[in-house]
Amino acid sequence: MVKQNPAAEPRLDRVFAALSDPTRRALIARLDAEEAGLSVSALAEPLAMSLPAVMKHLDVLEGAGLIARSKAGRTVTCRLTAAPMEDAMGWLMRYQRFWTESLDRLAAALEAEQP
Repeated sequence: MVKQNPAAEPRLDRVFAALSDPTRRALIARLDAEEAGLSVSALAEPLAMSLPAVMKHLDVLEGAGLIARSKAGRTVTCRLTAAPMEDAMGWLMRYQRFWTESLDRLAAALEAEQP
């Protein structure tokens, strides 16, 4: 397999690994709705898990570059960061083009066979 940008691969691996968990996707979705970000306690509130468990999920998201945390006093606020998702979307778009072109060729071939 040929790698186009070997330096980007570990970053993409972390992004896809982070997004593979439904709890982390739920955290991302909540942060997407809040431009200013949310406190860790506000993020943890609707989840049926302990605060330390939520913190572990946030560590994974931060390690993938998907969120940024800032601390003001005793409050830690999380914000969504888009750049790693843009990298992942760019990677996925290559394969979308492949499947679109393949399906277009299949449709053309099927239409050519019709009487």
